[in-house]
Amino acid sequence: MRWAVLYARSRAMPASFAALVVGMSALWFLARDRWSEVPVTLALTVAVAVMAIGLSGQDVDLDRTAAIRWIPRRGLHLLLIGGLGVGAVLLPRLWEAERVPVEIIVRNAAGLLGLAGIAAVLFGGAFGWTLPLLALVVAFVVKVASSDTDTVSLVVTWLLQPGDVAAALWTAVVFAVAGFGAYAVFGARH
Repeated sequence: MRWAVLYARSRAMPASFAALVVGMSALWFLARDRWSEVPVTLALTVAVAVMAIGLSGQDVDLDRTAAIRWIPRRGLHLLLIGGLGVGAVLLPRLWEAERVPVEIIVRNAAGLLGLAGIAAVLFGGAFGWTLPLLALVVAFVVKVASSDTDTVSLVVTWLLQPGDVAAALWTAVVFAVAGFGAYAVFGARH
């Protein structure tokens, strides 16, 4: 069990978990009577962003030369981030009257995790938060600026779409598969 503790510390997981608790508490407090799709999506993005900063260790060369199998550990790390994020967003469902469907939360979590994995591969683990945050900002701006329902608009605003929109689902699936695969195989950029 010692390797798990060392891995968690090298990936700043305790600090990320503390940031997750503080961020979720603040967002729920601000949106406590309106825990609808937009605050839930914002909370999920914050959860993935604060946990994704630890997608690389402190010494990338040490990670690359270690004689352990990294692919399962990297995949498990992304799944742990997703599980904690989904759990943190689902927790207010216990007492909130307005409930966002679980399929929307899972779809958005998978897509955001994929984007975090892609960002870690492209920019480094410390910048795993960049693409999930960019996706949320772009989706929000495009959704507010236009009310088009063409395929391009549905793909760009996939985070803010209802659960029955196929273009949003497939966009999240593509991001999830590409991000999980790229991060598990290549790891974070140094």
